[in-house]
Amino acid sequence: MASCVAGLLFFCLISGICFTEIAATVKGKGVSQPTVVTKSGKLKGKLLKVKGTDRQVEAYYGIPFAKPPVGPLRFAPPQPAEPWKGVRDATAYPPMCLQVPEISETIEKVTKANYPPLSNSEDCLYLNVYTPAQRNKKSQLPVMVWIHGGAFLGGAGSVYDGSALSAYENVVMVSIQYRLGVLGLFSTGDENASGNWGLLDLLSALHWVQDNIEDFGGDPHSVTAFGESAGGISVSTLMLSPLSKGLFQKAISESGAAFIPGFIVSDPELIAQVAQSVASKNGCGGTDSAAMVKCLREKKAEELLDPTLINRIPNLPIVVDGVFLLKNPDELEPGEANPIPYMLGVCEQEFGWLLPILSKAEVLLQERSREDVISSLEDSTLFQGPYAKIFPLVKEEYFGDTEDPSQLRDLVLELYADIIFVIPTVKAARYYRDSGLPVYLYEFKHRPSTYGDSKPDFVTADHMDEIGFVLGGPFLPTEVSLLSVATDEEKSLSRKMMKYWTNFARTGNPNGDGLEKWPVYDHREQYLELNLKQKTETKLKDHRVTFWTKTLPQAVQQKKTEL
Repeated sequence: MASCVAGLLFFCLISGICFTEIAATVKGKGVSQPTVVTKSGKLKGKLLKVKGTDRQVEAYYGIPFAKPPVGPLRFAPPQPAEPWKGVRDATAYPPMCLQVPEISETIEKVTKANYPPLSNSEDCLYLNVYTPAQRNKKSQLPVMVWIHGGAFLGGAGSVYDGSALSAYENVVMVSIQYRLGVLGLFSTGDENASGNWGLLDLLSALHWVQDNIEDFGGDPHSVTAFGESAGGISVSTLMLSPLSKGLFQKAISESGAAFIPGFIVSDPELIAQVAQSVASKNGCGGTDSAAMVKCLREKKAEELLDPTLINRIPNLPIVVDGVFLLKNPDELEPGEANPIPYMLGVCEQEFGWLLPILSKAEVLLQERSREDVISSLEDSTLFQGPYAKIFPLVKEEYFGDTEDPSQLRDLVLELYADIIFVIPTVKAARYYRDSGLPVYLYEFKHRPSTYGDSKPDFVTADHMDEIGFVLGGPFLPTEVSLLSVATDEEKSLSRKMMKYWTNFARTGNPNGDGLEKWPVYDHREQYLELNLKQKTETKLKDHRVTFWTKTLPQAVQQKKTEL
C-alpha cells in the first residue's frame, strides 16, 4: 500500500495534475475535505456524490464576492470582498438576502422542492461553486453562472444545487446572490441613490468569476450567465449594460426578458414618485433625496421587512441610470447590446398556478362569470392609466364572446403570461436575431409527474417547471431536491436538457450527438418544443404576438391620428 501511495505522489509531482480524488485517497480510509486557493485566500469545501454516476463534485459554499452591503454600503455599489487569513470553511450555506421568507416557502411547497434551512441577512453577497473533483487548475472547463429568480423580492442561490450539472456535464457551476426588494432596487434617480444595486451585485460576482474561476478549473473566457424568471430578466438586462462586456460570453434566459413593459424605467418623475412612496411608507417621507437615503440607511433590517409595508410598496423598477443602463430596451437599435449568443424561452403556461398563488391572486384560478372576469381585469393594475384605453381591444382579442367559466379562466391566465413572459421573450429573440447574433428559442411543455394531483388538471407546464430538468433534478442528492420524483422518460428529458444547455455553454450552439436538432431562430422563427419528445415548431404563439406587436400598436396609433 505504501508503494502505491508513493507512486501516486510521484505521478502528481512530475505531471502537475493533482486531482482532489487522489488527494483524498492518500489521506487513508476517510474522504478528506477538498481545498482550493483563491486570490482572496484558501477555502475548505466538501465532496458531493450525485445519483447515477461515480463522478464526484467539489462544492464550496458561502464564498464572499463583495463586502457586506450594510451601513454606508446600503444603497451603494458593492465593494470587493476583503481577503482572509488561514482556511475559510466553505461547507455551510450562506444566508439568503433579506426577504420575507414566505416567498421561498411558497415556492418550495408549490413546486414540491426541498430547500435547505437558510438564515436571512442583509450580509448576503456570497456565491457557491460546484466543480468536478477530477479536474485541475488547467482544466479550462466551461463556467455556468446561475442567477436565481423570485420577482426581485425573494429566492436564494443555495436552493439550486449545481452538483448534477457539474458531475454529468463536466462544467463548473456558480450560483450567486444579489440584494432584493427595497435594498436591491431603491432609486432616487440622482447621485444619492442611483439604483440597480442588485444588478450591480451580479456584475461584482461576475468580476469575481473572472478573477478566481481558474482556481476551480474553470475557463474565464467561457462563461455563460443563465437564470430563470427574475434571473432570466437579470441576464437579459446585463446583456444591455456596457459594464458587463467581457464578463460572460453566452447568455440563457429562462422565463424572463428585459422587454417587459414598464419594468425598466427612464422617466425621472416616475422614479422620484416611486422613491417618495417607498420612503414615506418606511417613515422617511419628504422630497429631499439625501435625507430619504440617510433615513432609510438608519432603519433596522427588520423594519424594511415589515410585511404590512411590503404589501403596500409599489414594484420597484430597474432604472436607466446613464451608467449601468444607457437606454430603455424599446429604444435600442439592432447591434447596441452585447454581441453574444443567446438562448431563451418560456414554459407553456407561465401563469398557470405558482404565480397567481405567489401574487395572492388565487381568484384568477377560479371559474367565474364573464362579467366578473371582465370587471376584475378592468380594475387590475394591468389596465390602469394609459393602458386603460387599450382594454377594449385586448378584451376582444382574448375573450371575444366566450361565456364558459373554465375557458375564461384559461384565457385570463394566458393573457397575464403573454404580457409578462411570452411577448417580451419573442421581442428579445427578434432583437438579437436582427442584430445578427445566434439565437435559440424554446417552449417547455411537459408537466412534471412529481406534482401528481397537487395541481389541477388545467395546469400544464407552469412557471419554474423546466428548472428541475435543466439542473438534473432527478440526480441530485437529497439535501436539496428539485424533481425528486421522476419517471424514466423524465430522467431522459433531464439528461437531454442538461446536454442542450451545456453544449450551448461550450460552443454557443445547443446541438450535439443524440439530440433533436434545435434550429437557429432566424426569420422563419423556428424554435424547439421541449417535451418528452422534442420537435421543431414555427412562430411561437404567432397570432398573439402579431396582436401585441402589430395590430394593437397600429390601432393605438390610428386613434391618436383621429384625435
